Amino acid sequence: MSQSRQASPASTDPAEELRLSLEREPPQIPSKYFYDRRGCELFEAITHTPEYYQTRTELAMLTEHADALLATTAPRDLAELGSGSGRKTRVLLDALVRSGRGRACTLMDIAPDFLEPSVRELQAAYPSLDVRGVVGDFVHELHRLGPGGERMLVLLAGTFGNLDRIAALDFLRSIRAALAEDDAFLIGVDLVKDPARLEAAYDDAQGVTAAFNLNVLDVVNARFGADFDTADFRHRAVYDVERARIEMRLRAVRPVRVTVAATGTRLSLAEGEELLTELSCKYTRESLDAMAGRADLAMARWVTDPDQLFGLALLRPRGDRR
Repeated sequence: MSQSRQASPASTDPAEELRLSLEREPPQIPSKYFYDRRGCELFEAITHTPEYYQTRTELAMLTEHADALLATTAPRDLAELGSGSGRKTRVLLDALVRSGRGRACTLMDIAPDFLEPSVRELQAAYPSLDVRGVVGDFVHELHRLGPGGERMLVLLAGTFGNLDRIAALDFLRSIRAALAEDDAFLIGVDLVKDPARLEAAYDDAQGVTAAFNLNVLDVVNARFGADFDTADFRHRAVYDVERARIEMRLRAVRPVRVTVAATGTRLSLAEGEELLTELSCKYTRESLDAMAGRADLAMARWVTDPDQLFGLALLRPRGDRR
């Protein structure tokens, strides 16, 4: 789980994308629909639960290593995918300003209601930078960022893990196509570890993650005219060791029939059948490096925390020797 955009069928029409997702086996709901206002509030609460180590670990790593990461590639611009205005974004922008090279910051997010206040906050906090927002789905619409050059693209919070392995490779290839030769891509990944610790992080004792997962049904109801009843489902988080990924699911506790007006979908689930709402793939340095290589990217820097919970990788176009 991360503030993320899960891989979904390639369609720029939201209703068609949802229809195709619900027709998969098992049926799926793209995880980008977690993040209405309540979803954002619940996710923020998740980051403060004892079980959810990702946010605090990544923040500590960025605080310690931001200057060195930026010094590796000396960017003038930052572009954050899945925009943020919180502490991690500001740690990087503080380092950019300290470098004396900072010129601009671009936030890209699919949700205008979230993007606009984030842009305003950063414009006020960093008057020396040209801060702008770009509405778009970064999985499919990186071209909306415009041409690069002395730019660092940033994808934090383990969001990359929400793409399955095939989609992740496709995404890295699209990143490579978007990078100028002096650009870089900073990516945060959750690392393979004890399954019990992973499952606890996605199913906290307070039930915050369960509420967050169920909220996606309310979002689909409001946006697409569906008639899901959250009382019909229970949250589950399961670690697939073979695929090295967490799967967040919603299991039907009774037979369920749902109509989604905007897509024309009629969904029937037997008791015990599940909706898949999020994947969170876990990586090792070796598995990420191998995938990056297949996308013509090279790992310029790799940073982990002392407990090997989380990793930050700085990727560059392969062949760049600077």
